[in-house]
Amino acid sequence: MIHSITSDLPSFKSLRFNEGLNILLADKSKGATDRQSRNGAGKTSFIDLLHFLFGSNADKDSIFRSEALVPWTFEARIDVGGAIVDIARSGGKPSRIRLQGDTSFWPIQPTLESKSGDMILSNEQWRAFLGNALFRLPLDAGKENGERSRFSPTFRSLFSYFVRRQNAGGFAAPTQQSNMQQTWDQQVAVSYLLGLDARIPQEFQELRTQEKAMVELRKAARDGGLGRYFGTAADLRTRVTIAEARAQRLRERVSSFNVVPEYTALEHEASDITRRISALNNENTIDRELILQLQDSLTTEQPPATVSLDRLYREAGVVLPDTVARRFEEVAQFHEAVVKNRRSHLSSEIEATEDRIKQREAERLRIDHRRQEIMGILASGGALEHYSRIQEEAGRAEAEAEGLRQRLLTAERIESTKAELDIERARLLKSLQDDLHERSEVVSEAILVFEELSTALYEKAGSLTISATPNGPTVDVRIDSQRSKGITNMQIFCFDLMLADLAARRGIGPGFLVHDSHLFDGVDERQVAKALQLGADHSSKTGYQYIVTMNSDALPRDGFRPGFDVEAFVNPTKLTDATETGGLFGLRFN
Repeated sequence: MIHSITSDLPSFKSLRFNEGLNILLADKSKGATDRQSRNGAGKTSFIDLLHFLFGSNADKDSIFRSEALVPWTFEARIDVGGAIVDIARSGGKPSRIRLQGDTSFWPIQPTLESKSGDMILSNEQWRAFLGNALFRLPLDAGKENGERSRFSPTFRSLFSYFVRRQNAGGFAAPTQQSNMQQTWDQQVAVSYLLGLDARIPQEFQELRTQEKAMVELRKAARDGGLGRYFGTAADLRTRVTIAEARAQRLRERVSSFNVVPEYTALEHEASDITRRISALNNENTIDRELILQLQDSLTTEQPPATVSLDRLYREAGVVLPDTVARRFEEVAQFHEAVVKNRRSHLSSEIEATEDRIKQREAERLRIDHRRQEIMGILASGGALEHYSRIQEEAGRAEAEAEGLRQRLLTAERIESTKAELDIERARLLKSLQDDLHERSEVVSEAILVFEELSTALYEKAGSLTISATPNGPTVDVRIDSQRSKGITNMQIFCFDLMLADLAARRGIGPGFLVHDSHLFDGVDERQVAKALQLGADHSSKTGYQYIVTMNSDALPRDGFRPGFDVEAFVNPTKLTDATETGGLFGLRFN
């Protein structure tokens, strides 16, 4: 329950509230519209102020961060945690909640600020405490088994069903408190408030998240070049096997490769040796031919035949003197000496040539041995450039194999996951059906309360249908002639009162329900009168506070049952947009 709302802003209009129905009226000047100023008379700002005091974010666009309001603090006296406490918050320090009252038994203890002497909670702690105190959410709300659950009910989501905001799209549909609220959050929040197992819609959302991931995975796989192999794990498995074998062969070549320093220099040396050996062989061939020629000359070298000349003269009858005979002998001796010298020279030439051949052969054997050493070194390894090329090729092969392995995993996962997700969806549907069956009394209570409220407004009762579908729980609210905007708003009215009734009976909720005047836009005056009566009756009977903001000209004068005095529920503080100081804050700002 809200007892009062005040501020240290001097022009702020303090508000006091009672149990049951409270009507906050605003006088609207003739011809004025809600667009003429940001805060107008202050009905919508009152809703924003409640959210601000109950832990909403205060970003830079918040009215409480505006230049006109940021210096001021706003306070509320409320029932929370079994005690009356005063809470205060300012736009200047929006992350800081100031507390006064008995908080000694609170599960989250405020800290004492030494400078000011105030008890302080951070806004995050304040929301956690309110979730626990008002809705029985665990203090580590959203955590299960020590891990964060992304789709658990939160205080801010649940609270917004009790204080809907027009500027957030809170009056679009009964189960939707904001136009930004996602389907899963609606399912989780409504299930929790109705008393159903909220874990089931959480699991449905986990399932949808996985299915969305699968869709993205398929798209990424197609865009990533799987092409015609996409989804065909068998074909990919063949490609992976071939690619891994090629990568393994290249890895083995790299591991066994021996980098030879100065590989190119050794290649050049081996080539020079080969050319040198060839030259030595050519020179040996020439010398061997020379030896053959020298040997032939040696065998044919003979002295001249002087005896034959002497016999020729004698046969001719010519007798030579003795002196001539002696001269022939000397000549013969001379020729023999020449031949002997010639043979000696030829023999020396042959020996010299043979020595040259031996020397070349020895040189050839020596450098050929060196060439064999070099060739052995070159055969055992290769140049660094060659090694680098093999390494690069091995890296490319490994990358290709890894890419194919990842594509194979993707294809296998896609092939297997869809069936698993279908099985999980069927399991969740069965769990939801079982939950609705096991909690049939909770479902029946909600149906009957809604039927009672709609019957009080219209001749033909509306219906609340809670269904188990393959996409999670659905809550359908119907009232005849629902195409009318006024009828839609009355669906929301009946739904909200039903939630407030059920929450109060279960001992959860903020202890109040607040409806902005926008809820009654387009609603017939008689239905508005009945709605106010229903709100007064149900809040009084069930034990919660029902606060309504309305324009004074929209407050019904007729249509109430005898003895029901609507004026008795009107807050004594009146707001107006006719003057600069008539609004809730007592000042105008843009």
